[in-house]
Amino acid sequence: MDGLTGAGYTIDKDLQTAYVPFVEKMTAKEMKRREENGGLLSDVQRIPEMPLDREMLAKKAKASEVAVITIGRNAGEQHDRKITNDFYLGQDEIKMINSVSDAFHAEGKKVIVILNIGGVIETATWKDKVDAILLAWQAGQEGGNSVADVFSGVKNPSGKLTMTFPVDYHNHPSAENFPGFPAHDPSEVFYKEGIYVGYRYFNTFGIKSSYEFGFGKSYTTFEYSDLKLSESTFEDEIEVTVKVKNTGKVTGKEVVQVYVSAPTNLADKPSEELRAFAKTKALKPGKSEKLKFTLKAKDLASFIDEQSAWITEKGTYTVKIGASSLDIQLTDDFSVAKDITVEKVNNVFDLDAKMETLKN
Repeated sequence: MDGLTGAGYTIDKDLQTAYVPFVEKMTAKEMKRREENGGLLSDVQRIPEMPLDREMLAKKAKASEVAVITIGRNAGEQHDRKITNDFYLGQDEIKMINSVSDAFHAEGKKVIVILNIGGVIETATWKDKVDAILLAWQAGQEGGNSVADVFSGVKNPSGKLTMTFPVDYHNHPSAENFPGFPAHDPSEVFYKEGIYVGYRYFNTFGIKSSYEFGFGKSYTTFEYSDLKLSESTFEDEIEVTVKVKNTGKVTGKEVVQVYVSAPTNLADKPSEELRAFAKTKALKPGKSEKLKFTLKAKDLASFIDEQSAWITEKGTYTVKIGASSLDIQLTDDFSVAKDITVEKVNNVFDLDAKMETLKN
Protein backbone atom coordinates (compact mmCIF):
# COMPACT_ATOMS: atom_id res chain seq x y z
CA MET A 1 0.00 0.00 0.00
CA ASP A 2 2.85 2.41 0.81
CA GLY A 3 4.52 1.77 -2.55
CA LEU A 4 1.34 2.31 -4.56
CA THR A 5 0.37 5.40 -2.57
CA GLY A 6 3.85 6.85 -2.98
CA ALA A 7 3.59 6.39 -6.74
CA GLY A 8 0.36 8.36 -6.85
CA TYR A 9 -2.19 5.54 -6.78
CA THR A 10 -5.25 5.73 -4.54
CA ILE A 11 -6.03 2.71 -2.36
CA ASP A 12 -9.72 1.95 -1.82
CA LYS A 13 -10.46 3.04 1.76
CA ASP A 14 -13.20 0.47 2.39
CA LEU A 15 -10.95 -2.40 1.35
CA GLN A 16 -8.05 -1.00 3.35
CA THR A 17 -10.23 -0.65 6.44
CA ALA A 18 -11.35 -4.27 6.07
CA TYR A 19 -8.05 -5.88 5.08
CA VAL A 20 -5.59 -4.28 7.50
CA PRO A 21 -7.20 -5.51 10.75
CA PHE A 22 -7.98 -8.89 9.15
CA VAL A 23 -4.33 -9.42 8.17
CA GLU A 24 -3.11 -8.22 11.58
CA LYS A 25 -5.47 -10.62 13.35
CA MET A 26 -4.58 -13.60 11.15
CA THR A 27 -0.85 -12.83 11.41
CA ALA A 28 -1.02 -12.70 15.20
CA LYS A 29 -2.92 -16.01 15.22
CA GLU A 30 -0.33 -17.64 12.96
CA MET A 31 2.62 -16.34 15.01
CA LYS A 32 1.02 -17.67 18.19
CA ARG A 33 0.56 -21.07 16.53
CA ARG A 34 4.21 -21.12 15.47
CA GLU A 35 5.35 -20.14 18.97
CA GLU A 36 3.40 -23.05 20.40
CA ASN A 37 4.87 -25.44 17.79
CA GLY A 38 8.60 -24.81 17.95
CA GLY A 39 9.03 -21.09 17.31
CA LEU A 40 11.54 -20.41 14.53
CA LEU A 41 11.63 -24.12 13.69
CA SER A 42 7.85 -24.39 13.35
CA ASP A 43 6.29 -25.10 9.98
CA VAL A 44 4.90 -22.08 8.14
CA GLN A 45 1.25 -21.74 7.17
CA ARG A 46 -0.10 -19.02 4.93
CA ILE A 47 -2.72 -16.53 6.08
CA PRO A 48 -6.18 -17.40 4.71
CA GLU A 49 -7.91 -15.05 2.30
CA MET A 50 -10.54 -12.69 3.65
CA PRO A 51 -14.03 -13.70 2.48
CA LEU A 52 -15.37 -11.27 -0.13
CA ASP A 53 -19.03 -10.37 -0.40
CA ARG A 54 -20.39 -10.48 -3.98
CA GLU A 55 -22.31 -7.24 -3.56
CA MET A 56 -19.23 -5.48 -2.24
CA LEU A 57 -17.16 -6.81 -5.16
CA ALA A 58 -19.67 -5.53 -7.69
CA LYS A 59 -19.60 -2.11 -6.02
CA LYS A 60 -15.79 -1.98 -6.03
CA ALA A 61 -15.61 -3.12 -9.65
CA LYS A 62 -17.67 -0.09 -10.64
CA ALA A 63 -15.67 2.36 -8.52
CA SER A 64 -12.08 1.11 -9.05
CA GLU A 65 -9.86 1.32 -12.11
CA VAL A 66 -8.12 -1.99 -11.57
CA ALA A 67 -8.04 -4.92 -9.13
CA VAL A 68 -4.74 -5.99 -7.57
CA ILE A 69 -4.49 -9.47 -6.02
CA THR A 70 -1.43 -10.62 -4.07
CA ILE A 71 -0.58 -14.32 -3.68
CA GLY A 72 2.13 -15.02 -1.09
CA ARG A 73 4.17 -18.09 -0.16
CA ASN A 74 6.76 -18.85 2.50
CA ALA A 75 8.81 -21.73 3.87
CA GLY A 76 10.34 -22.53 7.24
CA GLU A 77 13.86 -23.36 8.38
CA GLN A 78 13.29 -27.10 8.70
CA HIS A 79 10.18 -27.67 6.63
CA ASP A 80 9.72 -28.15 2.90
CA ARG A 81 6.86 -26.52 1.11
CA LYS A 82 3.74 -28.61 0.59
CA ILE A 83 1.93 -29.73 -2.54
CA THR A 84 -1.64 -29.12 -1.41
CA ASN A 85 -2.65 -25.60 -0.43
CA ASP A 86 0.83 -24.36 -1.28
CA PHE A 87 2.12 -25.38 -4.72
CA TYR A 88 -1.53 -25.67 -5.68
CA LEU A 89 -3.59 -22.65 -4.67
CA GLY A 90 -6.01 -23.06 -1.78
CA GLN A 91 -9.74 -23.07 -2.43
CA ASP A 92 -10.02 -19.65 -0.77
CA GLU A 93 -7.45 -18.23 -3.20
CA ILE A 94 -9.12 -19.80 -6.22
CA LYS A 95 -12.49 -18.45 -5.12
CA MET A 96 -11.00 -14.97 -4.69
CA ILE A 97 -9.39 -14.95 -8.15
CA ASN A 98 -12.60 -16.18 -9.78
CA SER A 99 -14.94 -13.79 -7.99
CA VAL A 100 -12.72 -10.71 -8.39
CA SER A 101 -12.09 -11.46 -12.07
CA ASP A 102 -15.79 -12.04 -12.78
CA ALA A 103 -16.78 -8.78 -11.08
CA PHE A 104 -14.12 -6.58 -12.67
CA HIS A 105 -14.33 -8.10 -16.14
CA ALA A 106 -18.08 -7.53 -16.09
CA GLU A 107 -17.27 -3.82 -15.82
CA GLY A 108 -14.53 -3.97 -18.47
CA LYS A 109 -11.85 -3.54 -15.80
CA LYS A 110 -8.57 -5.46 -15.52
CA VAL A 111 -7.14 -7.73 -12.84
CA ILE A 112 -3.45 -7.91 -11.90
CA VAL A 113 -1.92 -10.66 -9.76
CA ILE A 114 1.32 -10.09 -7.85
CA LEU A 115 3.20 -13.26 -6.90
CA ASN A 116 5.15 -12.61 -3.70
CA ILE A 117 6.74 -16.05 -3.63
CA GLY A 118 10.11 -17.74 -3.22
CA GLY A 119 9.49 -20.76 -5.46
CA VAL A 120 7.14 -21.96 -8.16
CA ILE A 121 3.39 -22.39 -7.75
CA GLU A 122 0.70 -23.75 -10.06
CA THR A 123 -0.49 -21.09 -12.50
CA ALA A 124 -1.90 -23.01 -15.49
CA THR A 125 -5.48 -23.31 -14.21
CA TRP A 126 -5.99 -19.62 -13.41
CA LYS A 127 -3.53 -17.49 -15.42
CA ASP A 128 -6.01 -16.95 -18.26
CA LYS A 129 -8.62 -15.61 -15.84
CA VAL A 130 -6.52 -12.52 -15.06
CA ASP A 131 -5.00 -9.85 -17.29
CA ALA A 132 -1.43 -9.69 -15.96
CA ILE A 133 0.85 -11.51 -13.54
CA LEU A 134 3.82 -9.73 -11.97
CA LEU A 135 6.35 -12.08 -10.41
CA ALA A 136 7.80 -9.91 -7.64
CA TRP A 137 9.46 -12.82 -5.80
CA GLN A 138 10.10 -11.88 -2.14
CA ALA A 139 11.31 -8.36 -2.72
CA GLY A 140 11.85 -7.21 0.87
CA GLN A 141 11.28 -3.76 2.28
CA GLU A 142 11.50 -2.02 -1.12
CA GLY A 143 9.06 -4.47 -2.72
CA GLY A 144 6.14 -2.05 -2.67
CA ASN A 145 8.16 0.68 -4.38
CA SER A 146 9.57 -1.67 -7.02
CA VAL A 147 6.12 -3.08 -7.83
CA ALA A 148 4.73 0.46 -8.15
CA ASP A 149 7.59 1.38 -10.52
CA VAL A 150 6.62 -1.51 -12.80
CA PHE A 151 2.90 -0.68 -12.55
CA SER A 152 3.47 2.92 -13.54
CA GLY A 153 5.98 2.20 -16.30
CA VAL A 154 8.80 4.05 -14.53
CA LYS A 155 10.62 0.73 -14.92
CA ASN A 156 10.19 -1.73 -17.76
CA PRO A 157 10.50 -5.30 -16.39
CA SER A 158 13.31 -7.31 -17.96
CA GLY A 159 13.69 -10.33 -15.69
CA LYS A 160 13.59 -13.90 -16.99
CA LEU A 161 12.58 -17.06 -15.16
CA THR A 162 15.41 -19.07 -13.60
CA MET A 163 13.09 -22.05 -13.19
CA THR A 164 10.27 -23.81 -15.01
CA PHE A 165 6.68 -23.25 -13.86
CA PRO A 166 5.11 -26.67 -14.49
CA VAL A 167 1.48 -27.26 -15.42
CA ASP A 168 1.27 -29.89 -12.70
CA TYR A 169 3.51 -30.89 -9.78
CA HIS A 170 3.75 -34.44 -11.13
CA ASN A 171 5.22 -33.17 -14.40
CA HIS A 172 8.54 -32.88 -12.57
CA PRO A 173 10.55 -36.13 -12.81
CA SER A 174 11.63 -35.73 -9.16
CA ALA A 175 8.00 -35.95 -8.00
CA GLU A 176 8.15 -39.73 -8.32
CA ASN A 177 11.15 -39.98 -5.96
CA PHE A 178 10.44 -37.20 -3.43
CA PRO A 179 10.58 -37.25 -0.43
CA GLY A 180 12.14 -40.74 -0.46
CA PHE A 181 11.21 -43.83 1.48
CA PRO A 182 9.66 -44.66 3.78
CA ALA A 183 7.49 -41.65 2.88
CA HIS A 184 6.41 -40.88 6.47
CA ASP A 185 10.04 -40.68 7.67
CA PRO A 186 12.40 -40.91 4.70
CA SER A 187 15.90 -42.25 5.28
CA GLU A 188 16.90 -42.66 1.64
CA VAL A 189 16.08 -40.98 -1.67
CA PHE A 190 17.30 -41.82 -5.16
CA TYR A 191 17.71 -38.92 -7.57
CA LYS A 192 16.51 -40.96 -10.53
CA GLU A 193 16.02 -37.91 -12.76
CA GLY A 194 19.82 -37.80 -13.15
CA ILE A 195 20.85 -34.92 -15.40
CA TYR A 196 17.25 -34.14 -16.35
CA VAL A 197 16.63 -31.35 -13.87
CA GLY A 198 14.38 -28.38 -14.68
CA TYR A 199 14.22 -27.25 -18.30
CA ARG A 200 16.58 -30.05 -19.37
CA TYR A 201 13.74 -32.48 -18.65
CA PHE A 202 10.82 -30.39 -19.91
CA ASN A 203 12.51 -29.49 -23.20
CA THR A 204 14.09 -32.86 -23.94
CA PHE A 205 10.95 -34.89 -23.29
CA GLY A 206 8.51 -32.35 -24.72
CA ILE A 207 6.62 -31.77 -21.46
CA LYS A 208 4.38 -28.69 -21.74
CA SER A 209 5.01 -26.08 -19.05
CA SER A 210 2.92 -23.16 -17.84
CA TYR A 211 5.94 -20.83 -18.16
CA GLU A 212 9.23 -22.16 -19.47
CA PHE A 213 12.73 -21.53 -18.16
CA GLY A 214 14.00 -18.17 -19.41
CA PHE A 215 10.50 -16.74 -20.01
CA GLY A 216 9.83 -13.08 -19.26
CA LYS A 217 7.58 -10.39 -20.70
CA SER A 218 8.38 -6.74 -21.35
CA TYR A 219 6.49 -3.57 -22.24
CA THR A 220 8.36 -3.54 -25.53
CA THR A 221 9.42 -6.06 -28.18
CA PHE A 222 12.80 -7.13 -29.54
CA GLU A 223 14.13 -8.46 -32.82
CA TYR A 224 17.12 -10.80 -33.07
CA SER A 225 19.38 -10.82 -36.15
CA ASP A 226 22.90 -11.21 -37.54
CA LEU A 227 23.96 -14.34 -35.64
CA LYS A 228 27.60 -14.98 -36.42
CA LEU A 229 30.14 -17.56 -35.24
CA SER A 230 33.82 -16.64 -35.36
CA GLU A 231 34.79 -20.14 -36.53
CA SER A 232 33.04 -23.06 -38.17
CA THR A 233 35.42 -25.53 -36.52
CA PHE A 234 36.10 -25.20 -32.79
CA GLU A 235 39.70 -25.23 -31.53
CA ASP A 236 40.29 -23.25 -28.32
CA GLU A 237 37.22 -21.02 -28.23
CA ILE A 238 34.48 -19.63 -30.41
CA GLU A 239 32.85 -16.20 -30.36
CA VAL A 240 29.12 -15.85 -30.84
CA THR A 241 27.69 -12.44 -31.78
CA VAL A 242 24.06 -11.41 -32.22
CA LYS A 243 22.24 -8.14 -32.80
CA VAL A 244 19.20 -7.19 -30.71
CA LYS A 245 16.89 -4.33 -31.72
CA ASN A 246 14.09 -2.70 -29.71
CA THR A 247 11.14 -2.82 -32.11
CA GLY A 248 8.55 -1.53 -29.62
CA LYS A 249 7.49 1.88 -28.37
CA VAL A 250 9.24 2.16 -24.99
CA THR A 251 12.80 1.81 -23.71
CA GLY A 252 13.66 -1.67 -22.45
CA LYS A 253 16.30 -4.32 -21.83
CA GLU A 254 16.42 -7.88 -23.14
CA VAL A 255 18.11 -10.97 -21.71
CA VAL A 256 19.67 -12.95 -24.57
CA GLN A 257 20.17 -16.65 -23.87
CA VAL A 258 22.65 -18.96 -25.59
CA TYR A 259 21.74 -22.65 -25.62
CA VAL A 260 23.88 -25.37 -27.15
CA SER A 261 22.92 -28.82 -28.44
CA ALA A 262 25.85 -31.24 -28.24
CA PRO A 263 26.72 -34.66 -29.74
CA THR A 264 25.64 -37.69 -27.69
CA ASN A 265 28.11 -40.38 -28.72
CA LEU A 266 29.82 -40.75 -25.33
CA ALA A 267 26.92 -39.90 -23.02
CA ASP A 268 23.20 -39.16 -22.94
CA LYS A 269 22.53 -35.39 -22.93
CA PRO A 270 19.61 -32.96 -22.83
CA SER A 271 18.26 -31.56 -26.10
CA GLU A 272 20.03 -28.29 -25.26
CA GLU A 273 21.68 -26.57 -22.29
CA LEU A 274 22.12 -22.93 -21.35
CA ARG A 275 25.77 -22.06 -21.91
CA ALA A 276 25.75 -18.23 -21.72
CA PHE A 277 23.45 -15.24 -21.29
CA ALA A 278 23.65 -11.46 -21.16
CA LYS A 279 21.36 -8.46 -20.78
CA THR A 280 21.41 -5.56 -23.21
CA LYS A 281 21.74 -1.99 -22.02
CA ALA A 282 18.54 0.07 -21.92
CA LEU A 283 17.61 0.32 -25.61
CA LYS A 284 15.40 3.16 -26.80
CA PRO A 285 12.79 2.36 -29.48
CA GLY A 286 14.53 1.61 -32.77
CA LYS A 287 17.96 1.25 -31.17
CA SER A 288 20.03 -1.94 -31.24
CA GLU A 289 23.05 -3.52 -29.57
CA LYS A 290 25.44 -6.27 -30.59
CA LEU A 291 26.17 -8.81 -27.86
CA LYS A 292 29.23 -11.07 -27.86
CA PHE A 293 29.61 -14.41 -26.07
CA THR A 294 32.75 -16.55 -25.82
CA LEU A 295 32.37 -20.32 -25.59
CA LYS A 296 35.38 -22.33 -24.43
CA ALA A 297 35.88 -26.09 -24.27
CA LYS A 298 34.85 -26.13 -20.61
CA ASP A 299 31.54 -24.48 -21.52
CA LEU A 300 30.77 -27.28 -23.97
CA ALA A 301 31.97 -30.25 -21.91
CA SER A 302 29.90 -32.99 -20.25
CA PHE A 303 31.00 -35.39 -17.55
CA ILE A 304 31.73 -38.88 -18.89
CA ASP A 305 31.48 -41.43 -16.09
CA GLU A 306 33.52 -44.15 -17.76
CA GLN A 307 36.48 -41.82 -18.24
CA SER A 308 36.11 -39.84 -14.98
CA ALA A 309 36.55 -36.71 -17.05
CA TRP A 310 34.87 -33.61 -18.44
CA ILE A 311 35.00 -34.03 -22.21
CA THR A 312 33.97 -31.87 -25.16
CA GLU A 313 32.87 -34.48 -27.68
CA LYS A 314 33.79 -34.39 -31.33
CA GLY A 315 30.91 -33.78 -33.70
CA THR A 316 28.41 -31.07 -34.63
CA TYR A 317 27.17 -28.50 -32.10
CA THR A 318 24.14 -26.25 -32.63
CA VAL A 319 24.07 -22.78 -31.10
CA LYS A 320 20.53 -21.63 -30.31
CA ILE A 321 19.91 -17.96 -29.50
CA GLY A 322 16.68 -17.47 -27.61
CA ALA A 323 14.44 -15.13 -25.65
CA SER A 324 13.65 -18.21 -23.52
CA SER A 325 14.50 -21.91 -23.57
CA LEU A 326 11.58 -22.49 -25.99
CA ASP A 327 11.53 -19.15 -27.81
CA ILE A 328 14.56 -19.81 -30.00
CA GLN A 329 15.15 -16.99 -32.50
CA LEU A 330 18.33 -17.96 -34.37
CA THR A 331 20.51 -21.06 -34.81
CA ASP A 332 23.88 -21.95 -36.35
CA ASP A 333 26.26 -24.92 -36.28
CA PHE A 334 29.95 -25.51 -35.66
CA SER A 335 32.02 -28.66 -35.37
CA VAL A 336 34.64 -30.12 -33.05
CA ALA A 337 37.19 -32.25 -34.91
CA LYS A 338 38.25 -34.51 -32.00
CA ASP A 339 37.37 -35.20 -28.37
CA ILE A 340 38.84 -32.62 -25.97
CA THR A 341 39.54 -33.71 -22.40
CA VAL A 342 38.91 -30.55 -20.39
CA GLU A 343 39.45 -31.93 -16.91
CA LYS A 344 40.42 -35.34 -15.56
CA VAL A 345 39.25 -36.26 -12.05
CA ASN A 346 39.59 -39.18 -9.64
CA ASN A 347 36.73 -41.56 -8.94
CA VAL A 348 36.55 -41.21 -5.16
CA PHE A 349 32.96 -42.22 -4.37
CA ASP A 350 31.78 -45.38 -6.06
CA LEU A 351 28.07 -46.09 -5.89
CA ASP A 352 27.23 -48.41 -2.99
CA ALA A 353 23.79 -49.17 -4.46
CA LYS A 354 22.61 -49.80 -8.01
CA MET A 355 20.77 -46.79 -9.41
CA GLU A 356 19.18 -46.44 -12.83
CA THR A 357 18.72 -42.82 -13.88
CA LEU A 358 16.46 -41.32 -16.52
CA LYS A 359 17.73 -41.56 -20.09
CA ASN A 360 16.55 -39.92 -23.30
